[in-house]
Amino acid sequence: MSVITYPEGGGEEDQAVYVPIEPADPFTEAIRTARQIGAEILFCDPDAGDRPHLKDVYPDPYAIRHIGLGRYVEAYRVYPQARSAELSAHAGGIAWKLQGTDPEARVFVVVSLNLLDPVLDAMDEPQEEPSGRRRREGLELLNPHPESLAEILLDYPGLQARYEQFRGLMTGAELIDRRHAQLAVLREAEKEYEANTGEKMAHWQRRMLARYSRNLALGANDLAPGIFDLTVAARGVVDDNFAWEVWEAAGKYPDQRVESDLPTVRISGEEMWLNTRRIRLRRRLANPKQKLRPHGLKKRPKEKTPGEWARQLNGEGICSYPPEDMVIEDYGRFLKKKGKSILSEERARVEPFTTSLLDGIDMRETIRKWYERKIYVRQFQKIHGDVGAVVVIFDEDRDNRYPYLTTWLGENQNESDMAFYSTFPFDNLAGPGIGRAEYGGFLMTLPPRRMYDVWQDPDYEFAESKSERLLLAAIDYSIERHVVYVAAKPPRSIFRTIAARAGRTIIYIPIGQLSPVSLKKIRVVHVLDGYDKREIAKDYLW
Repeated sequence: MSVITYPEGGGEEDQAVYVPIEPADPFTEAIRTARQIGAEILFCDPDAGDRPHLKDVYPDPYAIRHIGLGRYVEAYRVYPQARSAELSAHAGGIAWKLQGTDPEARVFVVVSLNLLDPVLDAMDEPQEEPSGRRRREGLELLNPHPESLAEILLDYPGLQARYEQFRGLMTGAELIDRRHAQLAVLREAEKEYEANTGEKMAHWQRRMLARYSRNLALGANDLAPGIFDLTVAARGVVDDNFAWEVWEAAGKYPDQRVESDLPTVRISGEEMWLNTRRIRLRRRLANPKQKLRPHGLKKRPKEKTPGEWARQLNGEGICSYPPEDMVIEDYGRFLKKKGKSILSEERARVEPFTTSLLDGIDMRETIRKWYERKIYVRQFQKIHGDVGAVVVIFDEDRDNRYPYLTTWLGENQNESDMAFYSTFPFDNLAGPGIGRAEYGGFLMTLPPRRMYDVWQDPDYEFAESKSERLLLAAIDYSIERHVVYVAAKPPRSIFRTIAARAGRTIIYIPIGQLSPVSLKKIRVVHVLDGYDKREIAKDYLW
């Protein structure tokens, strides 16, 4: 790709016009096709200064793939824009050039959609030659740096690279389908994100990312998001590191090189376009210097021979690792508080301000009804009852990826009874008799030492999944009025009926509202093969 630039005498110093030459631009494609078939190329735009600024809103061209070009153009022409004298003069200059072409030749005209009707009307009358310069001075052809392409192109470089591939094959229309291109960008970004940070995206994050980016596109009257919308959605749903990978994947154009016969320059979007949007990304990658181990610290023990730790399993009993118990209990208390606050906000009462601010100003309602010139305040209702059980579902496990089903009891009055399903811990040993697993979901309830084996209880046989079995047990064992349920999607409506009959209320918290960093910390569980392993566990787990 390249950029044409030339000075423009508009009164300001160092003012220039930039024209990006990009493959997916219709005018660029028209010139390439004409050169390939040996057709004569005529440039019709009169060079009489700045082109008229057309304040117009186009339907998203992506609609052409579904309704066709004819219906797209027809729908646009139903509501023509207002014309100015400047616009009519510009259209007349184009018509004059077209009227001078060979009348017996077949002429293919490429024109902006908002100039179509003015040019057609101008063609009905003879036009005079427009006044303007015959030759421009100071034109330069530049090679934009590969890292500048994402900011200066109309369509993001990754999509244009797919267009080039499609143009060479002329098969596989999915290559230039924006949604297919978007999926390819996100998959590549996810792969790089996992390689660089070691973190994996959850399925609910992918679903939320698709919904958020779609809403951003619709807010801009587009059907598919561009590179800016994808980056904003990636940062909002995951983090800045993933947003960076999305920007890099979408901004990749393999054929662009730093070395070129043309001068290579870095050009920002602000230099080329007006009213640009900005986003600031702060990558948080591990500092290699912080990973250095001071001399003298002991290394993590390893097996002397393969299978050494597995041979030390005796299977007499299992137990948890106390430091991890403290972490997950703290998070359980946090979820209980958050559940009550959500319930309080749902039952908040909003009213116009009279004599008291109550629990504070409701900014959203005040702005929504600003035309009333009133300030609205809100009052939180007192929530009766506490949270007696917490259920956290990371994965509903429809494919049985978490086969390990366990119920264990709290060892003191501050430790909850737990039931959980996870990967098999002793398939991944962290030490002799110390297994490492990943939660698929778990249930916590206080007071301790009351829970039977949830996974063998016949009362829950009608549950369709492991997550539903845990929720039924939470309703059963909760001695308080409320049960917190954290998952990617809410439970079926029948469970709210079951809870109501038992005098309980389910408080649903979307897992996307919680910190991915905190969820990652509590999702790992270590299972010890006997209480005697607690003495040595600290040497293998830190």
